[in-house]
Amino acid sequence: MMDLPLQFEWPWLLWLIPLPLLVRWFVHPLASANDAVLRVPFLSDFGSPGDVTSRTVTGGRWLLWAALLAWALLVVACARPQWQGEAVELPVSGRDLMLAVDLSGSMEVEDFEWQGRMVNRLVAIQLVAGEFIERRVGDRVGLVLFGQQAYLQTPLTFDRTTVQTLLDEAVIGLAGQATAIGDAIGLAVKRLREDSSTSRVLILLTDGANTAGEIEPLKAAELAASEGLKIYTIGIGADEMMVRSLFGSRKVNPSVDLDEETLRAIASATGGRYFRARDLAQLDEIYQLLDELEPVEQEKQFFRPRHSLYPWPLGAALLMASMLLWHHGRKQGVA
Repeated sequence: MMDLPLQFEWPWLLWLIPLPLLVRWFVHPLASANDAVLRVPFLSDFGSPGDVTSRTVTGGRWLLWAALLAWALLVVACARPQWQGEAVELPVSGRDLMLAVDLSGSMEVEDFEWQGRMVNRLVAIQLVAGEFIERRVGDRVGLVLFGQQAYLQTPLTFDRTTVQTLLDEAVIGLAGQATAIGDAIGLAVKRLREDSSTSRVLILLTDGANTAGEIEPLKAAELAASEGLKIYTIGIGADEMMVRSLFGSRKVNPSVDLDEETLRAIASATGGRYFRARDLAQLDEIYQLLDELEPVEQEKQFFRPRHSLYPWPLGAALLMASMLLWHHGRKQGVA
């Protein structure tokens, strides 16, 4: 069947267009003008089929056709005409990408420099990840936040703006002070398993070791591998920073608790890769590398934009009705 550009939302309403003619043809006139019925005072303006006087030809006939045209336009408007534009191909890569971001208490350490001032690790992630999410055109992106517990903040969606906004609104300690890396992976596996996409990617960002949760990280990684989920792990935190004390300033390693060995094992078990982000520049480079993930082609999807046209026939119907009322009022004034 040909896909015409003009479509109707409720095309069955078009069957109502000949309704006035059917009523006129099949409903018998009153036997007597004196019968007690509701009478339309200006019905005579439209004339009758049997009236062949010059007044009918010049006056009532055009009024009748004008009324029928107004009715037809009103029915067309009610049928909701729509004009379909040219098909537009949607940019769909076929990849489902989930971000898992650590909100444990250690993320509050301020060891990242941004515009001349020190910011904590979560702020650093929010600054760089926002641009990364914005570049993921065609991917469905989701967000898992975890601390002592893991929870789904945003399900997989093409609405990257919402994902970025909810990441920016994340607060350290919201999910507890500890770190449940295994539970975060398990939750991501559960959510990604429900989708039929052939390319599933989890980007896990943390600054510590697994200290809470019910699932061991390596067990969760094995489950992810069996489900075809590739995990890229990112260790967050500087190698050294200056801290002040009563005895002066000294250098410390703020990332002493980072379990890089486990993060490498998680990535290796799933076919992913481990990255180390010691500053904002390295974190941005990591996201640039992740941007090079090859998309998995799916069947092309198309969208045809629709524009409602009902205001035009509705406006024309109201104009015709106004003309009829004006003509009737003018005639009454003359009489």
